[in-house]
Amino acid sequence: MLKRIFDFVLAFIGLLILLPFFIVIAICIKLSSKGSVFYFQQRTGKNEIPFLLFKFRTMVIDADKKGLLTVGMTDNRITKVGYSLRKYKMDELPQLLNVLNGTMSLVGPRPEVEKYTKLYNAEQKRVLSVKPGITDFASIKYRNENEILANFENPEKGYIEQVMPDKLKLNLEYISNRNIWMDIKIIFATLFKIAI
Repeated sequence: MLKRIFDFVLAFIGLLILLPFFIVIAICIKLSSKGSVFYFQQRTGKNEIPFLLFKFRTMVIDADKKGLLTVGMTDNRITKVGYSLRKYKMDELPQLLNVLNGTMSLVGPRPEVEKYTKLYNAEQKRVLSVKPGITDFASIKYRNENEILANFENPEKGYIEQVMPDKLKLNLEYISNRNIWMDIKIIFATLFKIAI
């Protein structure tokens, strides 16, 4: 209950403060490429219930039909404005709306698409027992995940066999030790990583 109140209050304040910024981003997206301002993708949430994740659109229309993973920042599906939004994680800001509607938390395991959650073993599925979050320890460690995947000969295989299991291990550690103070620590660590 305390976590939900914490999430709701911070997300509400964050949206009020960022509203003018959202308007500027929306204008830049519309002027730079065809398509909608927002991108919606179905992800797997708590108790394996699917939900729509909100993001600012950073790629060309129908980009996900060419693959779910983004490899490197030179992926030709990324728009010019999208490059900047991704670099500073600004494309994730609309997920504050997911926090408000209760499908996500500020801190928690990043939600995956069903294609990958179907590969989880019984232990890894414990990450689906809590609300997914905007950030977590895995997000901080893999802040440059796109560049990491670019180093694999087969990026998807590298993600499934190396990156994803490590992220899930960090998520399970978080679930076992989570509390409000840890959430605050993760939020500040995330903001620091984005700023440097």
